[in-house]
Amino acid sequence: MNKLARYLIEHIYLDFDGGITIDQVREFLRDEDSRESRALLAKLIEDKGVDDMMITVAEVLKDYLRTGINEEVLREQLRMYSES
Repeated sequence: MNKLARYLIEHIYLDFDGGITIDQVREFLRDEDSRESRALLAKLIEDKGVDDMMITVAEVLKDYLRTGINEEVLREQLRMYSES
């Protein structure tokens, strides 16, 4: 059970529901005239869209899953599944 839970945590796939366009990002950032928002918009324009950003953010967020979704939780869910 421990090895299976560890494997599942290491291979979890994180995605965002729905899509977002660069125009939507512009709209979200419109009222925010900060250096960070301008830099993000410039990077998205350079990248010709938001796809690379979405992939990168999802990959980085995977590292934070362990603090909320951990092996103990998965083991418990696997145990409950096996008992159902």
